[in-house]
Amino acid sequence: MAKALPNPTFTIPMMMENGGGGGGGGGGDFCLKLPEGCIADILALTGPRGACRLALVASTFRSAAESDAVWERFLPADYKDILARAVLDFNSPPPASKKGLYLWLSDHPLLIDGGTKSFNLEKSSGRKCYMLAARDLTIVWGDSPEYWTWTSLPDSRFSEVAELLAVCWLEIRGKVSTRILSPNTTYAAFLVFKLAARVKGFQVPADVALGISGCEHTTQTTYLDPVAGQRHQHTEGDNQYPRVREDGWMEVELGEYFNEGGEERELEMSVMGRGGHWKRGLIIQGIDIRPKVDQ
Repeated sequence: MAKALPNPTFTIPMMMENGGGGGGGGGGDFCLKLPEGCIADILALTGPRGACRLALVASTFRSAAESDAVWERFLPADYKDILARAVLDFNSPPPASKKGLYLWLSDHPLLIDGGTKSFNLEKSSGRKCYMLAARDLTIVWGDSPEYWTWTSLPDSRFSEVAELLAVCWLEIRGKVSTRILSPNTTYAAFLVFKLAARVKGFQVPADVALGISGCEHTTQTTYLDPVAGQRHQHTEGDNQYPRVREDGWMEVELGEYFNEGGEERELEMSVMGRGGHWKRGLIIQGIDIRPKVDQ
């Protein structure tokens, strides 16, 4: 079996701390022996987090770590197409430098496709994240004003959210092409929602699923009411229950999928409320699709 190459993120600082790897010189001598273009190539192999760490080691690293040549490699190959589809606020246009653009896309979800989706980067890896707005989902009875209403909330990233007035049959579906996701990445999908003051009917579990169109989907049980979810967690440990996000909304995982890349397929997600109980008070912002954090 071939021996794995060492990670430059850890190897280069160690060499510098040990005098440049055996030649007797200091860390500065090691830097001076390599042209900046070569250092930029090395930094590009370490990933965004590694490049930022190595920028603290020496001034030569710091200069290369700020260069467009390095940060262009951390941006998705189709980032120009994504920017062309954006709903941009020209009072705050994206930064001109590639590092600035990368950090901006990490911290500011970008509305695309007429505001029906958002796009951002996972900061430590540069992997792509998408969120489908409620308007981009298929919600059974969603266009019937006696069952659902569409409104705006100041803390939603989208112009509209869907609020449930009353249904017995809850069914929400979303889909996205695997082509737009980062390859060789495990993704998880999350329903992003709130519960209104007069919520009803979510003390019973719902069935959620995620899978490729035309293939068998992995289905699991979840609770959209966090009180009911935590109560049943002690007896039904496999059940998912909502958690509060940094933005104040709640989310519950629908499943995960490893995207190998290369072949275009359709990833489907669904939330099915169990019948027999009238439900109300569910406010849907969308479905968040992002890399698993443990990668």
